[in-house]
Amino acid sequence: MPKGANQKLKLYYLAKIMVEKTDDEHFLTMPEIREQLEVYGVTADRKSLYDDMEALRVLGIDVIGEQEGRHFYYHVGSKHFELAELKLLVDSIQSSKFITEKKSSELIKKVTALGSEFEAMQLRRQVVVQGRIKTMNESIYYVVDEIHNAIAHNKKIRFEYLQWNLEKKMVPRKDGMYEISPWALTFDDENYYLIGYDSAASKIKHYRVDKMRNIVHLEEKREGKEAFNALNMAAYSRMNFGMFGGEETAVKLMFKNEMVGILLDRFGKDITIRKSKEEGYSETIVNVALSDQFFGWIFALGNGVKITAPKEVAQRFADELKDRLKNLYID
Repeated sequence: MPKGANQKLKLYYLAKIMVEKTDDEHFLTMPEIREQLEVYGVTADRKSLYDDMEALRVLGIDVIGEQEGRHFYYHVGSKHFELAELKLLVDSIQSSKFITEKKSSELIKKVTALGSEFEAMQLRRQVVVQGRIKTMNESIYYVVDEIHNAIAHNKKIRFEYLQWNLEKKMVPRKDGMYEISPWALTFDDENYYLIGYDSAASKIKHYRVDKMRNIVHLEEKREGKEAFNALNMAAYSRMNFGMFGGEETAVKLMFKNEMVGILLDRFGKDITIRKSKEEGYSETIVNVALSDQFFGWIFALGNGVKITAPKEVAQRFADELKDRLKNLYID
C-alpha cells in the first residue's frame, strides 16, 4: 500500500482523532478511522491499525474496542480530565474576577481542547461572559509570574501600586515605589493577593495583584521569614474582611442559634461555641481585623448577631451607626 506524505506522524494523528472525535457516547469504526487518517494524508491497513491501537494503550490512552453485531466500535474511555472536571475548570476560569474576559476566553478554548469535540460543544454552551465584572488588567499573568520567580529566587521586589481615579484610570497610590518581600499568593474575595513582608513597617501586608505594575526584582534577599512562618494563612483570610486590614482584635459575638452556619462559613469549624444566657442564642469569640468592612458584615446580619465584647468595639460599632444616621441624606 502506498505511503502518505505524513506517514511518520500516523500514531500522532491517530491519537488526535481518537481523543477529539470519540468519548463514552461517540464511537468510530475501523473504516471511519482510516477515513479520518486520510484527511491528514496518512494511509493505514487494518492490521497496522490494530498494532497502533495497542501502542496508544501503552502510551496511556485508554482506547476501548467493543463489538456490536458484525462491527467493532472504538472510543477513548477515561481521559486525563473527565467532562465533569472540565466543566469545573471552565466554571472556575469564568467566575474568577481577576482573569480578564479576553484571557478567560483564551483559557476556556484551551481547556475545551482537552476533551472530545462533542464535549467541547457542551463546555462552550455553558460559558456565559456577558455581565460578569472582570479585571481589566491584561498583565496580571505576567505579574503573577514575576512574583513566583521572586519567591523562587528569594528576592525582594519593587512595584507601583495603583488605584482608580474619577476619570476611571488607574494611577499610582503614592509617589515612589513599594518594596516588599514576597512570600505567598492567595485568592480571597474573588481577587488575587500577594502576601508580603514590609520591612519598613515590620509587619505582614497584602496587595491586590491586579493593581500591581512594573515589578522589579531587587538584589536584596527577602526578609520577614519568621513573621510569615508564624502566619496562619487561613486565619489571616478569615480575619481580614474583604482583605481590608485593621487592628487584630478578639471579639465576642452573640448570635441566634439558626445563624450558626453563617459563623461557621466565615470563621471555620474550629471556633468554640458556647450556649448564651439569652434563650435561643449562642456565643463565640473570633479574631478579626477591625475595619468598616467587618462592621458592615455585622450590620448586614441585622439582629441575628451582636457584638458583646470588648465594650470599646461594641461602642465603636454603635458610634459608626450613629454617624451614618447623621450623614444620611433624604431628599
